[in-house]
Amino acid sequence: MDTITRPTGGSLAKLAGWAQRHRWLAVALWALVLIGVTFTSRLTGSAFHDDNSLPGTESQQVVDMLQNTAQSGASAQIMFKADDGLATQRAAIENTLGNVRSQPHVRSVTDPLDTLSRDGRIGYATVTFDVASTDLAYDDIVKFADTAKRAGPVEVALAGDPIERISGGGGPAEGVGLLAALVILVFLFRSLLAAGLPVITAVFAVGSTLGVITVISHFVDIASYTSPLMMLVGFGVGVDYALLIFSRYRGELLAGHDRDTAARRALDTAGRSVLFAGTTVIIALLGLLALGLGGLRGVALAVALTVLMTMLASVTLLPALLSLFGERLERGIRKHAARREHGKTWRRLADGVQKRPLAPLAIGLIVLVGLSIPAAGMRLGFADAGTDPAGSTTRQAYDLLAEGFGPGFSGPLAIVSENGDTAALQQKLAATPGIARVLPPMGRTVLAFPTTSPQDEATAELVTRLRTDVLPTLPGGHYLVGGSVAAATDFADAVADRLPLFVLVVVGLSALLLMVVFRSILIPLKAALLNLLSIGASLGVMTLVFGDGWFGAQPGPIEAFVPVMIFAIVFGLSMDYEVFLVSRMHEEWRRTGDARLAVREGLASTGAVITAAGAIMVLVFGAFLLDPSRMLAQFGLGLATAVLLDALVIRCLVVPAVMRLLGARAWWLPRWLDRRLPHLALEP
Repeated sequence: MDTITRPTGGSLAKLAGWAQRHRWLAVALWALVLIGVTFTSRLTGSAFHDDNSLPGTESQQVVDMLQNTAQSGASAQIMFKADDGLATQRAAIENTLGNVRSQPHVRSVTDPLDTLSRDGRIGYATVTFDVASTDLAYDDIVKFADTAKRAGPVEVALAGDPIERISGGGGPAEGVGLLAALVILVFLFRSLLAAGLPVITAVFAVGSTLGVITVISHFVDIASYTSPLMMLVGFGVGVDYALLIFSRYRGELLAGHDRDTAARRALDTAGRSVLFAGTTVIIALLGLLALGLGGLRGVALAVALTVLMTMLASVTLLPALLSLFGERLERGIRKHAARREHGKTWRRLADGVQKRPLAPLAIGLIVLVGLSIPAAGMRLGFADAGTDPAGSTTRQAYDLLAEGFGPGFSGPLAIVSENGDTAALQQKLAATPGIARVLPPMGRTVLAFPTTSPQDEATAELVTRLRTDVLPTLPGGHYLVGGSVAAATDFADAVADRLPLFVLVVVGLSALLLMVVFRSILIPLKAALLNLLSIGASLGVMTLVFGDGWFGAQPGPIEAFVPVMIFAIVFGLSMDYEVFLVSRMHEEWRRTGDARLAVREGLASTGAVITAAGAIMVLVFGAFLLDPSRMLAQFGLGLATAVLLDALVIRCLVVPAVMRLLGARAWWLPRWLDRRLPHLALEP
């Protein structure tokens, strides 16, 4: 049925034509890129580095002072426990520590019998290395850990930055997510081949980007959690973008076009939406640069590059694959299309929502606002070994330290006196409620151990009380409070101070792009408000689960940088669905001038694919709840919740209801503004 052969003439159509004519070359180029960067990254290795520094904050000043006075080098702790007392196991412990001292880069080892708990059952040895943790070879750390654990009848657990590098490891999240995505695609297209093309496209894009980021980590500070995060986002958007183009290709085939024309038309319509949607995600991610938080810059750039690569793969690799497998795909598409009426269910839904738009609008807003309320009580912090998996050696070390010396011993506060009396400082701290123990001054520094754990809200309140009420009462001198809890407090304050600028940049630029594309003022405002509600709802759910401990999760603070990362990613992804749905409505509006028909046909054309795309993202993101990392589990839950609400509540109920209430006014733009804005069409 090659009844229509006139190709569209846009630049993406020409790109699709090139990929079709040179399909083997296009596939070979992507394969060479993937193999080349993977091989190069294996040769260079990674140099990921977690940079949580915040220049100008009080906690960072303390870090800088201590680094200038202390010797450089990583450190680790070996925890020992013997129920009959460590002194009875002196020979076994000394033998183990002797073997530890002979390990590469070990500079010194303290005696655990000098740091015993009151009952004498628990003690710890501090191991100092002569290089930083990132400079220690992975195999050397493994050998050190294996040696330290050989202490006969004594219970041993390890802690410290070097141990964190070899602990845990990725869970099955990526594999589970991709397998679930493949199942949904098979169900949607009734063909394993058709389902496999979006997954293959995503694998090529994400795999290539991962190799590039590994190499770049030697030149730019990129956090250690960047790789799983970029895989999480990359697989989600990569499969979705390819799915949306393939779905339009399928529709063009069923409309009577030949395979080559269908591919060109799909790229010239859905391809434009993919590029625009991906651009909004990149803008949202790069908006993180406005926060001025050094640790997030590398993450933002890496994830933005991942989205860029998925866009490129969708408009270059996918057309080549469609050309290679076009005949088999077309047979399957026509075979299964005859069994069902396309869009029938979604037309009924659109008619039902538009018949009584206030009810679905009210239901949707109640759900979104209700889930957003808990986000107001979100407490930010930094993860420590207390949230590691129960069976890990770092968690065992954390529990032993708390058992032997108190819950606050793993998170001491470092109070530095710039020119005051350290003896008076020690006495003042010892008399302060909430402090269990104070060590004698070491130069200008006094270490104080809280009575509560580092992730307890009371410990953060203690930091604030010391800074505002306790230390200012000391006569003369100036005092600075540092430590991990103080750093988390400063980070949360820095985010709160800079968040308005970040939101303004991201929301403003995205709304401006929507205004240019759809020639409307109300549609960008609607999109911005609904996207903010979906983000608030996702943060509220995350607070209930990880903050309050719902569904058996361990309660505690939310990782300090997770909310802003979720805001950037979710805002961009929400704009994706806005573009996919409203662009089809706009296409019908321009063709017919009937606002009600535009809503119905727009939802009928995109409802199934948006729901499938949303389900894929929910499963890919939700699979990260299986990851042993609490931080990645928070990312997974937040992103999955936002996409679920966006695809089902916002796009299926709220947007059709709002568009029905607005009617033709939805497409209104003042003439003076229309003349000044550039033209950027998503429809050819």
